[in-house]
Amino acid sequence: MYRYIIESPHKSDECKHVLEQVTALGYITHYDWGCETGVHTGWVIIEAETEEEAMLSVPTLVRHEAHAVKLNKFSPEMFQSIHRASV
Repeated sequence: MYRYIIESPHKSDECKHVLEQVTALGYITHYDWGCETGVHTGWVIIEAETEEEAMLSVPTLVRHEAHAVKLNKFSPEMFQSIHRASV
């Protein structure tokens, strides 16, 4: 299982419909929103096998505007290895 962060922008006039769809999909408590500050975007971190699977958390209305980024973490050892390779 991988972790993806998804950024899903929408227009202010789509806000109510997007929130209704996210609620229907069962992800309303997973998302963080910027809508109350005028940034009509939702962000969520999803565990999924693929990017396509992660994108299923985004309403179809705005899925074409969303993008997902696969996340990774670095251990101190991995960082040292990367640092040595680039020197």
